[in-house]
Amino acid sequence: MKNSKIVDIFKNGNIVIPLYLLRKYKDTGLKLEEFLFLMYLYNLGNKIVFDPKKFSDEINFSLDDIMTYVNNLEEKGYLKVKVSKSDKGISEEYILLDDFYDKVSLLMMDSANDKNDTDIYELIQKEFGRTIGTIEIEIINAWLENNIPEELIKEALKEAVFNGVFNLKYIDKILYEWGKDGVKSVEDVEKRRQKRNKKKDSDTNIDMDIVDWNWFDGDE
Repeated sequence: MKNSKIVDIFKNGNIVIPLYLLRKYKDTGLKLEEFLFLMYLYNLGNKIVFDPKKFSDEINFSLDDIMTYVNNLEEKGYLKVKVSKSDKGISEEYILLDDFYDKVSLLMMDSANDKNDTDIYELIQKEFGRTIGTIEIEIINAWLENNIPEELIKEALKEAVFNGVFNLKYIDKILYEWGKDGVKSVEDVEKRRQKRNKKKDSDTNIDMDIVDWNWFDGDE
C-alpha cells in the first residue's frame, strides 16, 4: 500500500487508533495494512456485518485485499467470521473481534509487568507538541525493527529539540550519522559530545555545531 493511500484513509476520518495500540503495533505481529484494516474494524464495533464491498468503498482497499486481510487476521487469531441470523431471521456473516480484545488485554498485562516498558511514541509527541502522523509512526517502527535502542532514539530526540528541529527526518539523519560513527549506546553519544566540545574549544575559528548539523534538512 502506498503511503499516500494510508494518509488518505486518516484524512477521511475512517480510522481512529488509540495511542496505546499505536505504541504496541510492533508487538502485534501484523503488517501495517493488516493493522490498519483491523483498526478500521475496531471502529465499527464488536459484531460487524461482513460486507467486503462496504469495507472497500469506505477505506479504498480492493476487494481482493479485503478478503486477504480478513483471512490473515483470522489465521493470526485477531477475529472470527461467524454465520448467525439477523433480527429479521436472515442468515448473515459477521466479524467478531472478541479474540482481538483478548490479545489487547494480554498486551496490557505484559506492559504492567514490564518495568522497563518505555513509551517512545508518547515521548516524541510530547517533545514535538503535536500528534505524530502515520508515516512518522512507520519511521519509528523501522528504527525499533532495526534494533536501534530506545535510549539512543531518546538521545537523538534530545539533539533535535536542542537544535529547535521538530521532525523525524532530522532525528533519522542523526541516528544514521551515529550508526556510521559506530555509536551504539548513550555512553558512545556522551563520548562523541565530549570529543566535539574539545575540538570546539581548541579551534575558535570553527563552529563545530555548524560542522555537525548545518547539512541537516529541517523541513518535512
